[in-house]
Amino acid sequence: MTVPIHREGWPFIALFAGVNLLAFLIASWLGLLLLPLTIWCIAFFRDPERKTPALPGLVISPADGKLLPIVEAAPPAELGLGEAPRVRLSIFMNVFNVHVNRNPVSGTVTGLAYRPGKFFNASFDKASVHNERMAIRIKPDSGGDELVVVQIAGLVARRIVCELGQGQMVARGQRFGMIRFGSRLDVYLPKGARVVAVPGMKTVAGETILAELN
Repeated sequence: MTVPIHREGWPFIALFAGVNLLAFLIASWLGLLLLPLTIWCIAFFRDPERKTPALPGLVISPADGKLLPIVEAAPPAELGLGEAPRVRLSIFMNVFNVHVNRNPVSGTVTGLAYRPGKFFNASFDKASVHNERMAIRIKPDSGGDELVVVQIAGLVARRIVCELGQGQMVARGQRFGMIRFGSRLDVYLPKGARVVAVPGMKTVAGETILAELN
């Protein structure tokens, strides 16, 4: 069986493999010592297919990882949605998770805003406020208020990739970007959404149901 690799990964895989080959030419023990890093690099950029639930009104996890405690917080100010708190679901991705991000709902992208920032550990709550991020507003096809998805850089993450554009129509479970290497995604739910996920649970991008829209 072969596992698809995200196109963002090939330059890194080539670099790691080249260094590893050079290490083997210098000394076998050195090549073996670096081999786990090369294997990890390949695994980090894996991009497996997912089966997205088809029922209407679902909010699906945009990332693989662990669901952190659920809180209420204002969405990123740069999106212009006001300061009213919303339910926020945060998913922490460690360096061993699949890092390809997927759209949580079907709808239309109504806003995009990048903001530079710090690089605190993405598992910390303050990462949502202070870290570098890309915030996205999506108007669900099912109607109702907009949903917000935020890609957040982490302690070792230094590159946020978002392939969405203003006015673009997106499908639930469709790939839209990734973050290198270890990071966090926040989902701010619209008013009336019912959370079905449980803090601490493992999430699978494109498959795990987080909430149901009103």
